Amino acid sequence: MAAVGQNGWMRVRPVTEADLEELARGFKVVVDEKRWVARQPPVDAAELAEDLRRRLGDGRPMFTLEDTDAEDGPALVGFLDLYPTRTDGVYAFGLWVLPEVRGKGGGRALLEAAIEARPPHVHKIELETWPHNEAAIALYERLGFEREGLRRDHYRRADGSLQSSLIMARLFPDPGPPDRVRR
Repeated sequence: MAAVGQNGWMRVRPVTEADLEELARGFKVVVDEKRWVARQPPVDAAELAEDLRRRLGDGRPMFTLEDTDAEDGPALVGFLDLYPTRTDGVYAFGLWVLPEVRGKGGGRALLEAAIEARPPHVHKIELETWPHNEAAIALYERLGFEREGLRRDHYRRADGSLQSSLIMARLFPDPGPPDRVRR
């Protein structure tokens, strides 16, 4: 698959095997912030890379955000993984963008690539986010995602506290019943 799209300093493209180590290091940065993703430290970058390798082998849509203006050549500064849920026709995604490039359109570019790449039988993409992640919530709403509910005090954090999550989703025109169950 060729580059999905480029806009100014950024380019969104499918993840390749060569990207996995750098993406794992980037995700570790976001995990270590303890604020934006469900995964909690400590995490091992090598284990994260192996997990990404497995996901890539599953053939699911995965995209990276490249900073094409980086000093030492293109740098991977964001990631989106689109994956099937247990419900046929419903996918979910995981998304992160490194702190130094947040708020510059990278998250939107990754989401637009994922929406465009969704398999034809997918009638819904869902997500969970922290209620305090107002910038992400606003982005999701601009892209047609609606609030569906709140999982109150659902996640136990490493410090013992409980964290709620906001459930959001975007519906797409129903393609009709599948010829067979697709996962």
